Parts: sequence; structure tokens; C-alpha cells
Amino acid sequence: MTAAATDLKTTPLHALHLELGARMVPFAGYSMPVQYPAGLMAEHRHTRTAAGLFDVSHMGQLRLTGADAAAAFETLIPVDVIGLAVGKQRYGLLLNPEGGILDDLMFFKESDESLFVIVNGACKDADIAHITAHIGQRCTVQPLPERALLALQGPQAAAALARLAPGIEQLVFMTGGNYSIAGTDCFVTRSGYTGEDGFEISVPAREAEALARALLAQPEIAPIGLGARNSLRLEAGLCLYGNDLDTTTTPSEAGLNWAIQKVRRTGGARAGGFPGAETVLAQIDDPTLLTRKRVGLIATERVPVREPAVLENMDGQPIGQVSSGLLSPMLNQPIAMAYVGPDYAAPGSQLFAMVRGKPVPMQVSAMPFIPARYFRG
Repeated sequence: MTAAATDLKTTPLHALHLELGARMVPFAGYSMPVQYPAGLMAEHRHTRTAAGLFDVSHMGQLRLTGADAAAAFETLIPVDVIGLAVGKQRYGLLLNPEGGILDDLMFFKESDESLFVIVNGACKDADIAHITAHIGQRCTVQPLPERALLALQGPQAAAALARLAPGIEQLVFMTGGNYSIAGTDCFVTRSGYTGEDGFEISVPAREAEALARALLAQPEIAPIGLGARNSLRLEAGLCLYGNDLDTTTTPSEAGLNWAIQKVRRTGGARAGGFPGAETVLAQIDDPTLLTRKRVGLIATERVPVREPAVLENMDGQPIGQVSSGLLSPMLNQPIAMAYVGPDYAAPGSQLFAMVRGKPVPMQVSAMPFIPARYFRG
């Protein structure tokens, strides 16, 4: 982003980031911490071995309420909303009429008449406008700008958080509820975007700094910036909207068919009925319709490969493009996600990334690069 610093919004933790020595950068219209003095590599490894605290308050939070809220929301995403049990969370995709992805999001069923939704920061204004325009007559769409959002991630996150909120360790992956954490009323889900066990904590903005300080006072927890958040999610094989997903990408191309339940697919009780359904369901039913697929790549040389590097086959013909890439702190090898033609998508396929005019050999790899460690009970 090129916005002047004075045009950037700040999160409720901005002063704390500065106090902790964070290097701030523009991201999604906000001034956000990219790293702290420990550095990206140390922050990444700390999250994988202990627990890291992330400020993700730039994300959009909203609530959909009303007897028709679940059915209405189902008309915008190819996911089973009606059938989701109260107290559980699910991943979803907002689609356009062509089946392209407007945004990816998380939603939680608070009750039969209430959904709590989290959308990406760079998309939140457009998402809220889109949702309001299409289903605002069927349910109440309430943005929640007065709330901050913290993510606590890592194998020691549950033990640390349980000291401040006894009983919270009983949550399992993709469930949640209301909890008092260090005396602050919060809404918590056991989820995150690092591949690690962890929690996302929605808290009133005015109480966010006190909560963050209480969490950072726990010996396992360290502050983590956007740089490590990016490397963690890439090792976990998770998409970043704007890099790996956009309005020209369909769920099948992105390898996200797992997010579309059978009830919404061809032959299901509530099949279709969402934007782009004809294209999306046709690609699920007949994968030969796909002209590209998202794949994981590992470089066989220690040369970092970053987006938007062009990919070529052994004959020097372009066959795809890197969408996200960096040096994996845990594997100590360059890893990437990319879109390639179907003929080159099988694990083990050999191809080349062009880096400063030189071909870097890469191999298609299964994802995630680092096994996920979600707590499922």
C-alpha cells in the first residue's frame, strides 16, 4: 500500500505495539506490526513451540440476527449454514455470479437466530456492503467496529489461557462461546490461521490493551507480527486473500471443495442457490473443466521464491505463477503456493520458478508443509 502514514487507521493496541518496539507497516488500511525486536524467524519458531499473540483487530467483525439469518446467509455462500450446530464455527466463501471468490471468512452459530462473522480486513467494507445489499431485508446486519480481535496461537496457548479463564481448555477446534478472561468478557473460538492449536478472542476495544497485557504476562506468550503470521499460514497451506484467492479464482481451482458440504452440492437437499453455483458445481462434478489448480511447491535449491514468480516447464514454457512464497523457518527450505495447469499439479511434478531471470527447480508437494495440530479432543 502507498497510503501516507497519516491516512492509516490504528487498532486499539497501537500504543502497545510501539511500546514493545514493533516495526509498523501499512496493511489493509491500518498501521500494523510486521515484527518486534526478536525478529520474524524467532517469532515464527516461538509460535510453533510455545504461544504467540497476534493483533488481528483490522479484521471485520459483524453479527447477523433474525429468524431468517442462517437461510439468508446461505444464499451468499456455498456452505451449509442452516445445518451448523449452535456453538460451532465453519469456514465459508463469499462468491460472485461467476463463482469467483469475493472473500473467505469464518462464521459461528451463536443461536438459531444469530451468526457471528469474521471477514478479512482489506475486504470488510465491501463485504458488509455486499451482505447488507443482498440479505439486509431478511436479517439484521450489524457491523461491530467497537470490538478488537486477538489471536493466541501455539501448542502452549491453551495452558496459558486457562490460567486466566479456567475451563476454556475444554473447547475443541471450531467451537466457542462467551468467557471471562482476566475479568474481561470476551467471545472466544478455538481456531486460528497458523496450523497450530489456538484461540481467537473478540473483546471490546476499550478493554483490548488490558487483556493483551494480561496475556503477555504469561511466560509462554510473546507478541508476534504480521510477518510471522504470513510464514505460519503458508507453512500450514492456508490461503491469503489477495494473494492465493481473488475474484477470478473459483473454489475448485483453489482446492477448497472440502469447504462445500454435500448438502449444497449436486444432488444435495439444498444444492445450489448461491452465486456462481452453475460454474462451481460443474467444476466439482467434472474436474476436467479446470484449467488451473492451486499446488504447494518446495524448492530443491535454497533460493527464496516469492510471488509473482512465473513458473515454467522443462521446455521453458510458462505453465503457472507463484501466489505466495518464502523461506520456511521450520523446514529451512523455500516453499510456495502457486497456480499451475492440471498437467503439472500432481505431487512430485518438476517445474522451474524464474527468479531474477534464472530458473530455480521446484517440486510439487502435498500441503500442509507442516502438519496441523488443531485440538479436536
